[in-house]
Amino acid sequence: MTARDRLSVRDLRCAVAAWPRLGVPAGGCAALAGPSGSGKSRLLRAIADLDPNEGEVHLDGSPRQTFTGHEWRRRVIYLAADCAWWAETVGEHLATLETDTLAALGFDADVAQWSVRRLSTGERSRLGLARAVALQPQVLLLDEPTANLDRATTEAVERVIQTQRRRGVAMVWVTHDPDQVRRLDAQRFTIHHGTAEEGSP
Repeated sequence: MTARDRLSVRDLRCAVAAWPRLGVPAGGCAALAGPSGSGKSRLLRAIADLDPNEGEVHLDGSPRQTFTGHEWRRRVIYLAADCAWWAETVGEHLATLETDTLAALGFDADVAQWSVRRLSTGERSRLGLARAVALQPQVLLLDEPTANLDRATTEAVERVIQTQRRRGVAMVWVTHDPDQVRRLDAQRFTIHHGTAEEGSP
């Protein structure tokens, strides 16, 4: 961790895993891999303070406890592999209609009128990303956002992510694809025996 890190973590522990040390600068990316059930999602949820956890987490040098829960989770957004939808139409979930982002993800502006019930798994994943981006977070915690997408759509998602990185958003990305990690030029972490360690799987 350094003074220039946007997101920093020290001795983070949740029920099933630990992340002793992580520092991601503005525009940086850390990739996390590990076996199914090893705690990847739980660690991201711990950073977002969605599950019980212990340890130190800082945003731009400020401790997490100096933020309200709502404020923290607006700045540090966790995007689940299967994100929640609670209203009838897509537009009801979007803080603003980011037409450039929607277009980059393969949607026209009229997607705001779509019923959530008609969305495929892949469409939900991409629109979940659009929803998160519209909130202008400082950190995105992405839980396998391209796991169910074809190659062309995966590349579109990666381009949107790279655009956000150029705007200074720090990323923590769960992925099992080593080629994707190389494309993202990400720090590599792997969970071994319940601990996230720097290095490839």
